[in-house]
Amino acid sequence: MKNKTVWRYGKKLLLCFGIVCVVGTAALLAVSGYIIQSARGRILTSEEAAGLQADCILVLGAGVHGGTPSPMLEDRLVQGLALYDRGASDRLLMSGDHGRADYDEVNVMKRFAVQADVPSECVFMDHAGFSTYESLYRARDIFQADRLIIVTQQYHLYRALYIAGQLGLDAWGVAADRTEYPGQELRETREVLARAKDFFYVYAAPKPACLGEVIPVSGNGDETND
Repeated sequence: MKNKTVWRYGKKLLLCFGIVCVVGTAALLAVSGYIIQSARGRILTSEEAAGLQADCILVLGAGVHGGTPSPMLEDRLVQGLALYDRGASDRLLMSGDHGRADYDEVNVMKRFAVQADVPSECVFMDHAGFSTYESLYRARDIFQADRLIIVTQQYHLYRALYIAGQLGLDAWGVAADRTEYPGQELRETREVLARAKDFFYVYAAPKPACLGEVIPVSGNGDETND
């Protein structure tokens, strides 16, 4: 009799766990779908973005290996430079992780642009772009950007545009998908979770870990050199 009671309770617990999993998954997918739908209309081609006259082109950071950008980051940089050459903006804002002396995304990004003949003073570095949220918050408050073009891969672009909109930015996006990337299925799965996190995070609107002095993108990018 005792074994039957334990079995019944076990089945109920398993059923409840299954229901929670199904409801939770449905909620995650619903939030993800909402963010994608809300941002879809703000994704442009390079040609469409050329006439925006944005305050800056914000290139979001990704991995670097030594002094070399990863394939994903290189594609973002190439797309950002293409927009610069088309006249979408005369300022590039490179935002990434430079939280340690031995890991530096933004100097790699700036060097890539300068080697492509972009004047150094036109390339700004955000050394504390530790997350998508922080990159956009700092673009607004530190670099005084109002209208900007965000460059990243499309799967990431939806969330970046959603955050930008919630922060009051007039943001547009151009996707940097120039090839297929290994491990993309895992990134897509993680992005669903990240969208759900940032869906609620923007309502709290916490300040980034680092803020600092205002450096308007209308000024000289060499002020961000280290």
